Amino acid sequence: MPDDRDRTAKEFHEAVNMTPVELERWLATGESESAGQRSGDEESIGHRSGRRIVSILRESDRDLSDDDYAHMRKVVGYVRRHLAQRPDGDVTDTRWRRSLMNWGHDPLK
Repeated sequence: MPDDRDRTAKEFHEAVNMTPVELERWLATGESESAGQRSGDEESIGHRSGRRIVSILRESDRDLSDDDYAHMRKVVGYVRRHLAQRPDGDVTDTRWRRSLMNWGHDPLK
C-alpha cells in the first residue's frame, strides 16, 4: 500500500501545478465559481474539489487519509482526461481552462 500512496502522491503533485495560495485566490473569483457543473444553487463539483485540494496540499502526505488519497486519484484522472480534450487556439479565457484551474491545474503554467 505505501507504494500505491507514493505513486498517487507523485502523480497528484505532477497534476496539481498551482500552490495552495494560487488556488485559494482563484477559487475566490467569480470566474472560478461560474466554471463547472452544478445543481441549482449548489457549489460546482470542481469548486468543491479545489477547496479539498487546498487542504490536501497543506497536509503532509503521511497525515492524509484513505479518502484524501482517493480524492487525489480522482484529481489526477480528471486533469489527465481534461488535458486530452484541449481546444484549439488560445485557451487563456476559456471555460476549459477555468474548469482545470478549479481542479488545481493551470494549463498556461
